[in-house]
Amino acid sequence: MNAGKLRHRATIQQLVSTDDGAGGSIETWQDIVTVWAAIEPLRGNERYTAQQVQSTLSHKVTIRYREGIKPQMRLTYKGRVFEVESVIDVEERHQWLELLCSEVVQ
Repeated sequence: MNAGKLRHRATIQQLVSTDDGAGGSIETWQDIVTVWAAIEPLRGNERYTAQQVQSTLSHKVTIRYREGIKPQMRLTYKGRVFEVESVIDVEERHQWLELLCSEVVQ
């Protein structure tokens, strides 16, 4: 990977549960870090769910290596949301992470 391809500013978020003061909890997405990323579409498909067509796009997002990135996280970029499906440490060298993500388009 060439660092020059990291031209998108994406924010990595994590789902956080907080006490709502009434005995329950509220789940919200919290920003963890903003990184430079390369976002590449891989494929798309459509499915019929609840009487509407829902499109899902798959993307490969490459970022510099960073500890703690997990599949339960998501990325946001210009109002788009990418759910992290898997995290790959490229060649196990701790230089680059490839995040395989899905973006649901409604």
